Amino acid sequence: NADPVNKSETITDIDGNEYNTVVIGTQTWMKENLKVSNYNNGTPIQLITDNSEWIKIYREDDKDAYCWYENDKASYGDTYGALYNWYVVEDNNICPAGWHLPTYDEWTTLIDYLGGSSEAGGKMKEVGTTHWRSPNTSATNEVEFTALPAGGRPNVYGNFVDLGTYTSWWSQSKPGRTDAESVGISFNNPSVSRGTAFSTYGHSIRCIKDQ
Repeated sequence: NADPVNKSETITDIDGNEYNTVVIGTQTWMKENLKVSNYNNGTPIQLITDNSEWIKIYREDDKDAYCWYENDKASYGDTYGALYNWYVVEDNNICPAGWHLPTYDEWTTLIDYLGGSSEAGGKMKEVGTTHWRSPNTSATNEVEFTALPAGGRPNVYGNFVDLGTYTSWWSQSKPGRTDAESVGISFNNPSVSRGTAFSTYGHSIRCIKDQ
């Protein structure tokens, strides 16, 4: 079980967005996905709405980029946050001061604390089918991580996929030239998947507090 939670504790990003936080074991996590559109120094992150431009980054450029699901911030932004490619997090200058993008080892610490990959996903998912598609297998949200099915944006076609059925987050670990490590949770499985994705894929971001 999680340590006692200070539910009143919030953090604010450079855009003024507020996030609730939760203590899980020895770690403190955001309870919501990041939705910032500027780096901490005020530099705007490149917003890409056009599918062909998103594909172009994959084929020609290694550039930072973000987007809102279906390019509809009003409908999806507050609930699910933004989708970012890995180059946005390369300099680790996107999370609020005192926070950072989790390393792969920090994700592993969380997953191990929740019983390992085979069952941690259920303990992290929001309960019910308001956001997750049925059956939302084994969802308990017992540590109040409140994972939501934010979907993603593949790098090959540039279209949006998996809202309601899947969510994935970046780590700051990049083992290869074209891929980076990420973790994901599905609507029909209690597990957490761990692996790599192309750095130009659009994933969610959760920040973790510096220790």
